Amino acid sequence: MDEQKIHQKVVRLFNEALKRYLLIEDGDRVLIGLSGGKDSMALLQLLGQRAKVFFPRFSVEAAYVRMTNIPYQNDEEYLLSFAQQYDVPLHIIETSFDESTDNRHTHCFLCSWQRRKMLFNTAQALGCNKIAFGHHKDDFIQTALMNLTFQGHFSTMRPTMQMDKFPITLIRPLCLIRENDMQAFAQIHGYRQQIRNCPYEDASHRYSMKEIIAQLEQMNPEFEYSFYRAIEDNWDLPATNKNSRT
Repeated sequence: MDEQKIHQKVVRLFNEALKRYLLIEDGDRVLIGLSGGKDSMALLQLLGQRAKVFFPRFSVEAAYVRMTNIPYQNDEEYLLSFAQQYDVPLHIIETSFDESTDNRHTHCFLCSWQRRKMLFNTAQALGCNKIAFGHHKDDFIQTALMNLTFQGHFSTMRPTMQMDKFPITLIRPLCLIRENDMQAFAQIHGYRQQIRNCPYEDASHRYSMKEIIAQLEQMNPEFEYSFYRAIEDNWDLPATNKNSRT
């Protein structure tokens, strides 16, 4: 692994996403949803470092949601010191959900919904107009395949999305970066893993989609590029954004 090349590649694609999708504007206040996983930690590092650049001028804060009824664990002192390293204030919020009150959805859905609710509330309390998530390119591709397979329509998450019920925009600055590059980036910078992983994380269809994508890439090494281009076409991007695609 050429550490310098991996670092430069991740930073280049991160900055390209900011420019291509107009994710950051002057005066923004961005809240990072920090989970303790490699992707959200890389996002904190990249945004924390980018905030020190003269233009655009924006500020960054982070929030870690501690879910008390899910048996996983993070070293919160480590997360605090990590965020401090990049001058990003970290807010630790505690919450839970009661699965017995909703038998229509899985625990994963309820956990995710409650986390997002807490992030929305925290963003508004802090005066943040944007929330940044650490979804990478593979997440976009997996979600599109899952929706096509199980919902019968071609759609996925977007790099930027204005919420209807909140004065908040969601952004995903890692959308052009593959998961293997994120893993290498995390190793280079020595991110510490969670003490105890979520016991439900391998139960999702998303992990089956990873195997399917690996098979598709064996059939066509250009699958990533062609499929992501189809995703971008589905977003109906402005002509200026489409012209910047690579």
